[in-house]
Amino acid sequence: MQKRFMVIWFRHLLTDGLAKRRHELRELPFVLAAPQKNRMVIIAASLLAERDGAFTGMAVADARAAVADLLVMDELPGQAFKLLRLLGLGCIRYTPIVSVDLPDKLILDITGCAHLWGGEREYLKEIVLKLRAAGFDARAAIADTIGTAWAVTRFGLKHPVVPSGGQAAAISTLSPAALRLEDDVFDRLQKLGFKHTGPLLDLPTSVLRRRFGQGLLLRIDQALGRAEEYREPLVPPVPYAERLPCLEPVRTAQAIEIAIEKLLSALCSRLQAEGMGLRKAFLKCHRIDGKKIQVGISTTKGSHSVSHLFKLFQLQIGKIDPALGIELFVLEAPSVEPMETVQEQLWAEAKGLGDDALAELLDRIAGRVGAQAIQRFLPVEHHWPERSIKLASSLTEQPETDWPRAMRPIRLLRNPEPIEVMALIPDHPPKVFVHKGKRHIVAKADGPERIGRAWWQDCGEHRDYYVIEDNAGQRYWLFRSGHYDGGDARWYLHGYFA
Repeated sequence: MQKRFMVIWFRHLLTDGLAKRRHELRELPFVLAAPQKNRMVIIAASLLAERDGAFTGMAVADARAAVADLLVMDELPGQAFKLLRLLGLGCIRYTPIVSVDLPDKLILDITGCAHLWGGEREYLKEIVLKLRAAGFDARAAIADTIGTAWAVTRFGLKHPVVPSGGQAAAISTLSPAALRLEDDVFDRLQKLGFKHTGPLLDLPTSVLRRRFGQGLLLRIDQALGRAEEYREPLVPPVPYAERLPCLEPVRTAQAIEIAIEKLLSALCSRLQAEGMGLRKAFLKCHRIDGKKIQVGISTTKGSHSVSHLFKLFQLQIGKIDPALGIELFVLEAPSVEPMETVQEQLWAEAKGLGDDALAELLDRIAGRVGAQAIQRFLPVEHHWPERSIKLASSLTEQPETDWPRAMRPIRLLRNPEPIEVMALIPDHPPKVFVHKGKRHIVAKADGPERIGRAWWQDCGEHRDYYVIEDNAGQRYWLFRSGHYDGGDARWYLHGYFA
């Protein structure tokens, strides 16, 4: 059977992925930037930003001059692979062989698959429309080789489905860049007047090898099918799940507990053998009336302790309504993590956050009050207060930097709250401030501490922070936005010290 490949190009992969998580960005021109040679350069631009004149590879300063309301954000390293991997795993429903082609493409081996969707055109249309409906600007092409499909996806304007054996005709009218050449080789071809790929296909291989090296010949052979091209396919994560069918419908809490214990025993045995720990699990109870009841648990750190996980599920049994009876139990663990093997200690000592007893206590508390009520924060390298902390992904995650040495409040408000202030000028702390209708007389004050904005990310005024203590002994973190300008400066409350 003749091999067939599909290449999917996500023209705005990073910005589409970010806009999918933050819906307010869909109506704004924004870019992602990273430092290069002592200047900030655009790594990815949204469709609206490109329409206004901001493009990938452009300096941020030039882009701001072209687009007045441009929003600039820091690039997240490794985000492209994460997005492509998630999209690739979603495409496994269409073909079992999917691979990632960084920075913005997926390669699908669709040999023997397209007829299930009524042909290659319907197959391509199905996949592209699904991706676009999910918020991604996607294009795709199908051909006998990865090279030709890649070329037509990027540079072909018509006929995205290349007939079998039509590789040469499909790429002959395209730019030499469609051959995935290195920059220096492409520049030399441009200088010599090669505007299309067709003339290159007619030249002797000895001439091409002598002038441009073996790399150009390899790309031509791959596009025409004379050389094999191998890609490492994505491997779907192994599902951690156990099933327990019941001979008779289960209706009592005791029977449900027995079922949970059996499922946990089987699942934890597998997790322990593989050195993994459960972080999140769901128990799905299929009733005989066709309805499904689901309850879930989460842990602070990976665990394969049957007794601990069973106690967490015991807290959820009251939420299970068996009605006429449950005929099937399914236990799924969609989130697991590797667990380190710890040697037993001869003498006990303080383990801190690494203590399993602490993690199990937090899990039981979370089971009663909700996991969202327990949070751990870590410092981040950023001087702007709202961006200087992040949520820890686990109990044992280590900070990448130290906490700031400057005095900071115990409770930092998510959004600064406006206050009314009576203060001397120009840089004196307030004498009196009013917050939510309550008047506070200032007894002591320390400051100001000036914190400026990251001008390459957003524009706005700097802040002058003061540590304030009122006559009741309560301490607050206040700031004035911008310079004092004749009484129009705005004041805010940003945190509490006690």
